[in-house]
Amino acid sequence: MRPRSAADASANPAEPPSHAPAGDEGTQAPDASGLSDRDRRILALESRTFRFVGAKERRIREELGMTPTAYFVRLNTLLDEPAALREAPALVHRLRGLRTSGDEHRPGPAHAA
Repeated sequence: MRPRSAADASANPAEPPSHAPAGDEGTQAPDASGLSDRDRRILALESRTFRFVGAKERRIREELGMTPTAYFVRLNTLLDEPAALREAPALVHRLRGLRTSGDEHRPGPAHAA
């Protein structure tokens, strides 16, 4: 990509600079509800069902411009935020339940014979 010149910027000021990372568009400050646009899109994506292996990870990259690891870190943080609970109560309660009950079902050193 070529760097943007002053003429490029004035031609379409609404267009983000070409050097901005793909994941930066959702880092704006939260609105009155306490969630940013990116946070709302994370909750919406998490509420969807994916049929094929790797489909969710591909959508995370395409729609949010994030790595799956960054997505799941942010999602885990969102589960503890009251604004996320107000935005999507059923989803947040379901994911909180999975998060806390997941340790009981995972094999690990504590469950080794």
